[in-house]
Amino acid sequence: MAMIEVRIHGRGGQGAVTSAEIVALAAISEGKYAQAFPSFGPERRGAPVQAFIRVSNDPIKLRCDIRQPDVVVVLDPALITVAQATAGLKPHGIIVVNTSKSIDQTKTEHHLTHRTAVVDATKIAREILGLPITNTTMIGALIKATRLVGIDSVNEPLRHRFGRIAEKNIQVCQRAFEETVVEETDCAKT
Repeated sequence: MAMIEVRIHGRGGQGAVTSAEIVALAAISEGKYAQAFPSFGPERRGAPVQAFIRVSNDPIKLRCDIRQPDVVVVLDPALITVAQATAGLKPHGIIVVNTSKSIDQTKTEHHLTHRTAVVDATKIAREILGLPITNTTMIGALIKATRLVGIDSVNEPLRHRFGRIAEKNIQVCQRAFEETVVEETDCAKT
């Protein structure tokens, strides 16, 4: 696997940083090299934040922000415009969006040209967690869209991070994995 770089867009308090850490730990458990790190200043809860993930089969020597990601994950669809979420996304990259809308509706509404994956992470989180906290839900969507790590590889990091509420977080992650709709590539359509 060549190095894959992921940028997660969320709001302070939504758990973007936690998601990045969980995915990186899952990659490490699979014998890969990984990094996870945040980028935010003194923002308040609700302000846009970014978290980053790098995963590779080889040691990672880079220690800078990810400006040209292979994947962008958006916890709040308003951030597509507000935070310019697609800035620098590689031409063959993919954007994974938490939305109740279809791929076509999402692409049209936000003027997206990249390959797109969608899941109603908020609905899943409300139904299982009882709260609209979508960070662990979007991990499932990221995995479905990219196969960056195996879906079961996140279970132990989730258990370690969430303790007694881990099983519900595993459930939302799994359900999002199952319900995420990923736009086919041109190769897959032929």
